[in-house]
Amino acid sequence: MTAADETGQATVEVVALLPLLLVAALTAAALLAAHAAHEQAGQAAQAGAMALLQGTDPRAAARRALPPAVRRRAAVAVRGRRVTVRVRPRLPVDAVSAAMTAEVDADAGPEPSP
Repeated sequence: MTAADETGQATVEVVALLPLLLVAALTAAALLAAHAAHEQAGQAAQAGAMALLQGTDPRAAARRALPPAVRRRAAVAVRGRRVTVRVRPRLPVDAVSAAMTAEVDADAGPEPSP
């Protein structure tokens, strides 16, 4: 086998691995986006629970805690003293994005006694 043949084989092997490398990179990006969505949801839920403790609007506080670009992909629900924030990560494939939606609850604790 000549050096030119070995170079050609190496090129074929690299080209064959490119789809695998692309899938690995996209998977890593999706996991990072899901982790970021979970962190953002957690911070927003905490902000909403703190607003409940302070007697202000928990939905508004949770929305303000989210980055502006994330607010349209987020849902805030308040049930009693519990604030739930759902954040959908920004991914190019909607089915994957929906499957990786983060949901975090924060509890403001028991109702204060009068």
